[in-house]
Amino acid sequence: MKPTLLCLCSAILPLLTFGAEGPGAQAIHAAKYADLQAAFDAVPETGGVVLLPPGDFTITTPLKVKTAETRIVGSGAATHIINANESGEPALILAPATLKEDPKAKLWRVQVADLRISGTEKSGDGIYAEGIQEIYLEGVSIDHNGRHGIHLVNCYEDPRIADSILTYNKGSGIEINGCHDIVVNANHFEENLDALHCFDAFNLCMNGNNIDDHLRHGIVIENTYGSVCSGNMIEECNGTAIILDRDCYGITLSANVIAHHLEGGIDLRDATGCAVSANTFTIAHKFSVRVSKDSSRNTLTGNAFCNTYIGAGQDKRPAEAKTAMGIDEGTGVLLEGCENLSITGNTFTGLSTAAIWSTAPCQGLIVTANLCADCGRKLEASKPWIAIESDAESLIKDNLERRKK
Repeated sequence: MKPTLLCLCSAILPLLTFGAEGPGAQAIHAAKYADLQAAFDAVPETGGVVLLPPGDFTITTPLKVKTAETRIVGSGAATHIINANESGEPALILAPATLKEDPKAKLWRVQVADLRISGTEKSGDGIYAEGIQEIYLEGVSIDHNGRHGIHLVNCYEDPRIADSILTYNKGSGIEINGCHDIVVNANHFEENLDALHCFDAFNLCMNGNNIDDHLRHGIVIENTYGSVCSGNMIEECNGTAIILDRDCYGITLSANVIAHHLEGGIDLRDATGCAVSANTFTIAHKFSVRVSKDSSRNTLTGNAFCNTYIGAGQDKRPAEAKTAMGIDEGTGVLLEGCENLSITGNTFTGLSTAAIWSTAPCQGLIVTANLCADCGRKLEASKPWIAIESDAESLIKDNLERRKK
């Protein structure tokens, strides 16, 4: 810690000091210690709060928090931890001290709030947490780290990440492995590799997040069940907005705005018993929804599939442009040999593709009560807008196709 920062806490921290003096939980003023690690080490086993003053704090080895019932609080983005490590190590590690000897060791209720952590291409995660139960991260700014922004491993009970901004990290904005009853709400994600990767987990609630300009995908969920992604704005991924893979089941994807993706909107690669409803898909270049042969028993209903049409015969974007991101585009639902799928009550308008088409035989489909208008813009005029190869048990009827006369 810079010596010039030692007097800063007197003016800015009195209102934040709380807790009793003595052997119980304590308030630790980091400005009174030689460096940040010394302040973290001063927290007793019973826990406490560590109050960080403003300033740039450059580190070359990870800072470690190893006490339960502990809250680390900065002074907003003015508290800036800069990870100068060049061997891929994290900036901040939250983990039990005995984790190497006891992989099942746990700490309860560790919290981090109101600070910034940045790194370089050679540094590791911004925050790495393992074995922390009821972890709570809020109001943190995590950017330019060489791996993931926030990385949770086996933080099984009730992890919460809220009101944070995760930008320009080389890995995921948030990487979640082996967690349960997860809440990721009201965060901003910008230009990470993926926004969120959640795998081998349970019960993810990802709601009200803003996801933009990702180098690969938006939300990737694998081997996870009983989850909901709703009310998210997901824009301009070079890959796909949402992917469900590796035995996902019982997941709802609803009321998301999915806009401007070079690959696709929602990819059900290996998903069963999932609902895709009330989403808006616009400018998805290859597909808006893809359902693979490994996915079954899913529902697609009440979604809007569209291009950039704004009325009065006008599209907001041109049909051709210098880059793919600059052009008008709309796509529908691609089926790759799936079964037991219901596609009902959707609106398909202004699409370059058919509304729904298959590349392999499908079984047990219900495709009904869908509205199609101005589809097949890049197809031959005679091509059908619902072009599905399916078995005799499938029900494909009562869909309205409004073709220009």
